[in-house]
Amino acid sequence: MKNNQNIFSDLKKNSGNNKSIGIVRALWNSEITSRLYNGCFDTLIEYGVSKNDIRTLEVPGSFELIYGAQHLLNTSLVNTKEKKLDAIIIIGSIIKGETPHFDFIAQSITNGAIDLNTKSEIPIIFCVSTDLNRKQAFDRSGGQHSNKGSESALTALQLLYNIQLDKIKNSSL
Repeated sequence: MKNNQNIFSDLKKNSGNNKSIGIVRALWNSEITSRLYNGCFDTLIEYGVSKNDIRTLEVPGSFELIYGAQHLLNTSLVNTKEKKLDAIIIIGSIIKGETPHFDFIAQSITNGAIDLNTKSEIPIIFCVSTDLNRKQAFDRSGGQHSNKGSESALTALQLLYNIQLDKIKNSSL
């Protein structure tokens, strides 16, 4: 599998300055989600997001990621003491077992993320690893296929950068 991080070559190390990012992390398969979270968090810091501007919410499992993201959205809008979030990254890990539970959970989370993205004013970035086995999950959380958490942080920053450019372009028309 190819590493697609070259699509982020336009990002500068200060791309995250003055950005506020929410992260919702599932505790189920925590050895995987911790690795994804750490990759995400460290990348956000590396690109200029202040630690104080990263808001983390932990939820029991991947199914609860959508509720957690909705909670962050709601509190970001009503809590005037905190900076409004610019994006939310949902981090989970689902590993296929012997039952169809994997399919139901993965599809439900995907549909929930689609719904949140179409209804919210900020992007919801999908970082839910859906793997056939633990080796694949480890490979994608800092192993031979890089860290999808880091890639999700870059995705959020790139999307915010592109949106900002679009607003500037459209305001000059």
